[in-house]
Amino acid sequence: MGLFSALLGNAGAVSQEELIKKYGQLLTEGEQIELGFKLVRDTFIFTNKRLILVDIQGLTGSKTEYTSIAYKSISRFSVETAGTFDLDAELKIWVSSEVHPSIKKQFNKSVNVYDVQRVLAHHVLK
Repeated sequence: MGLFSALLGNAGAVSQEELIKKYGQLLTEGEQIELGFKLVRDTFIFTNKRLILVDIQGLTGSKTEYTSIAYKSISRFSVETAGTFDLDAELKIWVSSEVHPSIKKQFNKSVNVYDVQRVLAHHVLK
């Protein structure tokens, strides 16, 4: 668990306690939240069984979509770092053998996209 503990100090990372309090009802028996990242209004939650994407929708944020992706379903992923003029980094995730990425998320500078990639690689490349 050293990898996850080291990442919790980064800006954008959310504490396990906060994630459990807010999203604990999404977990199945034996599932544990390991790490999460806040992306403006959205959240990436890494559990020991899957990746959960929390997408806050609408202007008021009253509608929320929860997407669960089993790590074994992720066929590949890519990270595009922020450039000089482009302030956002991007993460793309392909599920199964889709031609186009199933998920595209923009990360601002408060989240280290390399940390997100490292955690994702830890689970996908097992």
